Amino acid sequence: MLKIYLAEDQVMIAQALKTLLELEDDLKVIGTATDGKQALKDIIALKPDIALLDIEMPSLTGLEVATQLKLLAIPVKVIILTTFAREEYFAQAIKAEISGYLLKDSPSDDLIQAIRTVTNGQTVYESR
Repeated sequence: MLKIYLAEDQVMIAQALKTLLELEDDLKVIGTATDGKQALKDIIALKPDIALLDIEMPSLTGLEVATQLKLLAIPVKVIILTTFAREEYFAQAIKAEISGYLLKDSPSDDLIQAIRTVTNGQTVYESR
């Protein structure tokens, strides 16, 4: 069972993503947050396998959370979710050594596949 942490500031999207992920037999959402500061605290405490982080959130952005996790050497694979196909965001994500970068308008199957891919040590970058 893969443990997933989900940080998304739009509650309806967060609930939909949680429901979608838990339809899979091997995925379990173990925590959620609507801001980056809470997400960082929870990820450190809960030790998920994968952290799905919205790129723009209150308190800390998903990129700032990813950077802090890297600096603290927290062993979690980070997938950034974004509606923004901005080159500067993508460059920051690569610098933070995230495992995945997906646009929110991707098919839901792409997210499920990305989770499984990064779990196997590979990276998934979509930057259209």
